[in-house]
Amino acid sequence: MGVTGGQIGPARSRERFLLGEPVEGGVRGPILSSWERCRLLGLSPDQTELPFRDDFDPDSRLVRAAAPVLDQLASRFAGSRMNVCLADGNGTVLQRRFGEPSLARSLPPIQTVPGFVFAERVAGTNGIGLALAERRLVRVYGAEHFAERSQANACSATPIRDQLSGSVVGVLCFGYPHSYEDPALPVLVRRAAATIERRLMEQSSARERGLLRTYLEARQRTRTGTVGNGQPLGLDELSDGALDAHDQLILKEKATELISSAQRASVEVPLPHGRGVTLLSNPVTSSSGVSGVVVEAVLSGDALPVHHLAAAPPHPGPRRPAAHRAGPPPGPLTPTAAPAAPAGGAGPGGAVRGLVLVGEPEVGKYAVAARRRLELLAEASTRIGTTLDVTRTARELAEMAVPRLADHVTIDVPEAVLRGDESLDPAAELQRLVVHGIRGDAPFDPVGKRLDLHPGTPHMRCLASGRPVLERDLASAVGWITQNPVQARRILAQEVHSLVCVPLLARGLVLGIASFYRSADTPPFGDDDSRLAQELAARAALCIDNARRYTREHNLALALQRSLLPRGLPEQSAVEVAHRYLPAESGVGGDWFDVIPLSGTRVALLVGDVVGHGLHAAATMGRLRTAARNFAELELAPDELLTHLDNLLVRLDREEGGGDEPDSTGIVGATCLYVIYDPTTRECTMARAGHLPPALVHPDGTVSFPDLPAGPPLGLGGLPFETAGITLPEDSTLVLYTDGLVEDRHRDIDDTLAQLCGALAHTGRTPEDTCEAVIDAVAPDHPADDIALLVARTHTLPADRIASWDLPADPSRVGEVRAAATRTLAEWGLDELGFAAELMLSELVTNAVRYGGEPIQVRLIRDRTLICEVADGSSTAPHLRRAASTDEGGRGLFLVAQLSQAWGTRYTGRGKVIWAECALDAA
Repeated sequence: MGVTGGQIGPARSRERFLLGEPVEGGVRGPILSSWERCRLLGLSPDQTELPFRDDFDPDSRLVRAAAPVLDQLASRFAGSRMNVCLADGNGTVLQRRFGEPSLARSLPPIQTVPGFVFAERVAGTNGIGLALAERRLVRVYGAEHFAERSQANACSATPIRDQLSGSVVGVLCFGYPHSYEDPALPVLVRRAAATIERRLMEQSSARERGLLRTYLEARQRTRTGTVGNGQPLGLDELSDGALDAHDQLILKEKATELISSAQRASVEVPLPHGRGVTLLSNPVTSSSGVSGVVVEAVLSGDALPVHHLAAAPPHPGPRRPAAHRAGPPPGPLTPTAAPAAPAGGAGPGGAVRGLVLVGEPEVGKYAVAARRRLELLAEASTRIGTTLDVTRTARELAEMAVPRLADHVTIDVPEAVLRGDESLDPAAELQRLVVHGIRGDAPFDPVGKRLDLHPGTPHMRCLASGRPVLERDLASAVGWITQNPVQARRILAQEVHSLVCVPLLARGLVLGIASFYRSADTPPFGDDDSRLAQELAARAALCIDNARRYTREHNLALALQRSLLPRGLPEQSAVEVAHRYLPAESGVGGDWFDVIPLSGTRVALLVGDVVGHGLHAAATMGRLRTAARNFAELELAPDELLTHLDNLLVRLDREEGGGDEPDSTGIVGATCLYVIYDPTTRECTMARAGHLPPALVHPDGTVSFPDLPAGPPLGLGGLPFETAGITLPEDSTLVLYTDGLVEDRHRDIDDTLAQLCGALAHTGRTPEDTCEAVIDAVAPDHPADDIALLVARTHTLPADRIASWDLPADPSRVGEVRAAATRTLAEWGLDELGFAAELMLSELVTNAVRYGGEPIQVRLIRDRTLICEVADGSSTAPHLRRAASTDEGGRGLFLVAQLSQAWGTRYTGRGKVIWAECALDAA
């Protein structure tokens, strides 16, 4: 704020704005938006003329309700330069009051005479126009006015609403010198407007009371449906308890619809328990000329208690329901229109008649509309947010609004929201997410298009202010048209005429914009429609934010899980492997798989499934997979490896508060299948912990499931696991999978396993083709659990690439082994490795003879590397150490470690094997 040349307010910012310079930081948002609209409309700041209308009603309901309030304000501000004015919903001034009456003679007509129009589209930024545009209390100071003529003044203005319809019917505005500015003025103008609104409501009540008096006078003259004091019978009185509160509510809702139709009618209303009541609606005009409708209820004998029927005169014969009687419906409420009935309300045929509702048609329309709005909101609470998907939730909002609120709906969200993130600048990355309407050819921007919003458009104003923006007439909405004139003409050509833009706000975040459009014969949007759209958008925004948060957590868990799964399979010759991993739609689980090369050309295959979903399951999976790889490196047998994993999960469960702890995340559990395949012998040993057995596809295409002991799931602790061994035929295929592939609540597992067998029963397919066939045939379309699939086609190492010798525990035979190994390497074309192999075998065989026991076996394997193995009957493993210069021994394993690229020990049922690997290009 500042003062320049007598101007008050952001004068310098206004000057920069008029020169086309950016001023966003120095001007309040509503004022800047109004300036931008003025510029788009082509208004000039030095404009002095305003439209004048002489066709306004000087004695309208609004003027009658406001006149006493304006007089009180004039008295309150007596002697001051305060200017109080009342304008209608179009911005036309209807009344003015001055604290100093002489002001009316000294000020120009534009500031004193009623009839001038101060709508923003013609007068620029001012109190009346901005209050109508923003539809809330506004204040405008000095240079914030767009017109030069108002630079020295300030004003506070607020809309006046019809409490029945909720629409803005006028504006109350205080104009004053800036020196009068006081924090109490906005409070005072709001209270004065509330008093005017209350008086408008009292006028409606007085009109209804007049209609009721007319009804009572007519009934008194005909002695029908009244008690002795002339008061009408109510539903509870005339039914004497036959109609409960729910029945009466049904009748009153239907009566409201009849009042809104403003027609004479006879309608049969079915009630619960097979009862029926006839409602009669009759137009009536009060003595003051107010037109309305009276709705009466006619209760037949079937709807009355027995003791009430006893007092009613008998009826000579059967009668049909009121909705199907011959003859015209009852006439209007005049002394001769209604048939006579005995006092007390009973009519012919054992029926009684009484008053349900009296009202004006317009009021009835408001009541019906209000009820429908409540019904829409109640339905929206159950139909919006059925999934944790941002796009689906936005689509549900659009489907709820069309056609009950709007004819077309578009929803735009920042790209960051779709990723699950918060958007730092929603307007900069907005894209179209949903387009939905009563017709599919409306020329709105298509789904997926990136939007570039211009300043002054309703959408940008909505984003900037965080409030709904209502454009009743799109044909005159300059900001909307200038965004894309060609597209705007196409939209207007399809009779789209009204717009409400509503921000999607949740927990302080802007998640996008919902735009509601009306077209053709649908009435333009009003304030009630804007509030309803805001309610719907608020509910949807909360669901969208929940979906966004879930998307973020899901993406994090999925990224964590994928980072913990194998990114590439290691090179090995034992099996040819393909794999698939499909995450669950509802959340990331703890499924994993692994392929681990072991010594002696063997390979370990592993699949597992951690109980639960989310980050906890993914993290537990990562721990298990890491532990399994470490245990596999120790060359443990399958049952021993599962025992170690079981102990690990028990410890994790204890550390994380499992069991009876109040903050427990639940018992950690998992299933696992561990398989070791040896291509030199085609032996396959496996063990499982509560996991499904693997499928074995034989070379001829037959499928079987090996008989493998189930074993308990991991995490129970203390229970044993069993290992089973089988010899696999050459070129057979092992298929390992998690339960998400075959178990589903909508499918029988036996049927699914049969489908799996059918998908696997083929010959000559590669593992990749097998994976595709299994996923296509067996995997559910919308998996509720993760799916891990590992397909391994086994290979057999040729016999001519293996050499072995059995030795007695005799040191003199070491030389023979060295010589035999040298000959074998020469046959394999690996003469350059002879020296290193001789040294390693000499040390390993010598250790086996000296420290081990029979049987002793030496084996050479030519694979991707040259593998030297020495087996003996002892379970004592040697340890690598650095020998001192005075030591006579202790250098053998150190020499082996230097000559090989890897070495180690594995245990067997008969002892141990010490192995060493040399790269084939080591020479």
